[in-house]
Order: sequence, then C-alpha cells, then structure tokens
Amino acid sequence: MIRQVPKVELHDHLDGSLKAETIIELAAEEGISLPARTPEELSLWFHRGADRKNLGLYLEGFSVSCSVMQSRKALTRVAYEHILTLHEENVAYAEIRFAPVLHTEKGLNLEEVVESVLHGLEAGKAETGVSCGLILCAMRHQNISLEIAELAVAFREKGVVGFDIAGDEYGHPPKKHLDAFQFIKNRNFNITIHAGEAFGIESIWQAVQICGAHRIGHATRLLEDMVVHNSRIEQMGSLAHYIQDKRIPLEICLSSNVQTGATPSLDEHPFGVYFRNNFRVMLCTDNRLMSDTSLTKEMGLAVRHFNLTLRDLEKLTINAMKSSFVHYEERLKIIYDILKPGYAKVRELTNPNA
Repeated sequence: MIRQVPKVELHDHLDGSLKAETIIELAAEEGISLPARTPEELSLWFHRGADRKNLGLYLEGFSVSCSVMQSRKALTRVAYEHILTLHEENVAYAEIRFAPVLHTEKGLNLEEVVESVLHGLEAGKAETGVSCGLILCAMRHQNISLEIAELAVAFREKGVVGFDIAGDEYGHPPKKHLDAFQFIKNRNFNITIHAGEAFGIESIWQAVQICGAHRIGHATRLLEDMVVHNSRIEQMGSLAHYIQDKRIPLEICLSSNVQTGATPSLDEHPFGVYFRNNFRVMLCTDNRLMSDTSLTKEMGLAVRHFNLTLRDLEKLTINAMKSSFVHYEERLKIIYDILKPGYAKVRELTNPNA
C-alpha cells in the first residue's frame, strides 16, 4: 500500500544515494579502488559505516561516493539514475541536494558541475515525468559559502531552487555563513539549513532567527525546547512556539537520525511528538545508500513506530509539497492533480467501503 501512494521528497542527498552497482562501474572506468568488490558487499560497507551513532563517522562514506562523481558524464549519469529511482517508488516531486565543491577534484569548475547534474535531472524528468528541483549545499567547514550562494542564484532559472549548508554541525554554526544567507535573502531565494542534528537548539535558533531559514533539516534537538509527557507537550520554549506558530517545515529523516546518534532509537525519535502536536513535518530519506533506505521504507517505519494511518501519510505528503521551493501554482497543481487523487485511489483500493 505504501509503495503505491504518491510521495514528495525534500531532503535527498545525491552523493548519498548512488546505486552500489553504479559506483563499481564508475570506479572501474576511472581506476578508483573501492573498499568492496560486489554491489552487495559495497552496500553493506556503506551501511555499516553509517550506523556508528556519530555524524562525523556517518559522513566518512561520502569520500568514496564523491570519488566517482568527478566528471560531467558521471554526474549526469548519477542524477539521471536518481530520478529513475524516485520514479520507481512513485515520487511525484523531489528536491535533490548536493555540494558542488566536492566534485571539482579532477578539474571541473563549479558551473560545469551544476550543469552536469541539471542535465541528468532533466533527462530523468523527460523520461519519467517526475518533477524536481536542485538545492546547492555549501560545506559548513569551508569559507566559500557566498560563492555557492551566488552559484545557486545564477542557476535559479535552470532548475536550482534553493541553498543549504551541510556537514558536521559541531564547531561550525550557521551564523559563520551569514554573508551567504544575506545574499540569498536579498535575491528573494530559498533557504534550508541542516540544524539541530548534531548540535542543540542554539543551532536551530541561529538557522531560523539569524540566517532566515525557510525550512530546517532534521531539527531533532528542538525537543530540548519542550517538556513532554508521553507524546503530549506540556510546555514549550519560545523557539519551539515560534517554529510551530510560523509553520516552519521540519525535514525529518528517521533512519539516518538513529544512525548518526541524533536520537537513541526510532521509538524515541521526536517525530511522533512533532507530528501529534501539529508541527509542519515531512518524511525524507537523507541518504538512500548510506542509510539503506527509501521514502517507502521511511513511511513504513513511521507507520509501525508511530501508528500512522493512510490519512496521516497523506497529510505528511501534502505538508512536504506545501513546503517545497517551487512556485505556488506548481505546488497547487501537484497537490490537486497528483497527490490528492493518488491517495483517494489507494484508499478506494484498500477499503472500497470507506
């Protein structure tokens, strides 16, 4: 049933979602050594490496995936194949993100990197009909975030829909990139920020109040601004109230949050608290390869661990589409032409008398 419902994906790292088979083939073409020989062994290597309860350790696998994404051909192929993967699990709209600077090791410039990925996304879209946008990430530990922000705006008419900062939060607060965020805001563009994953509510506060984030990636540590009994919030601090009141979307990634140690377990994940208390949340994959997941699997986890219904999944999906960075008219079109009819059809198939 879950596989059949239409989906929206807003937190999806391109370099964390390659197929293991593709990595092996690209590595062979470039003479790159890998830590495993078969797709099964390589997938397991990524999964084991990611599941070490530490964000810094989780990110180590990206050095391998990025090593095979250093040419126009490879970048285009990976982006194209990713759209096919999304299509296979009935994703109607996706925002895919990556850090262009991580793909310049063999001579490509930043513009060539972005053009190559956009070419692959467009080819996938033309073949499948999946709508998508690209988010450019700056890395928190680097000092070129303004250049990446300018790059994002330069490509806004060609498929780039937003700007993000990614990487290990600890020691790299969002406010260190204020010039980049100010540039984005001055150009009437879109901001999402990884915050509250490996660092506390100060990171989320900076992302929202100093940097002007329109969405927050992860936000697991927002729970620290609440007093919770079971799933009921008995008291909230001013930041949690602000995020709830202003309907600031929270991009929730269940599997990766357990693997990075952002939350002790699925049952203790704050998603249930956020959803039951009417925060605007949505489910996302983060990194399909590293986390051994899909949007279908993330929805299934939410159903099992938080007792979600089909109506709940529909609400989460529409939350995501409302929170996307495409223009208003396109959001409405996808909601009313694809999402709502799609869920209605699944309800009819699963319970004709409902």
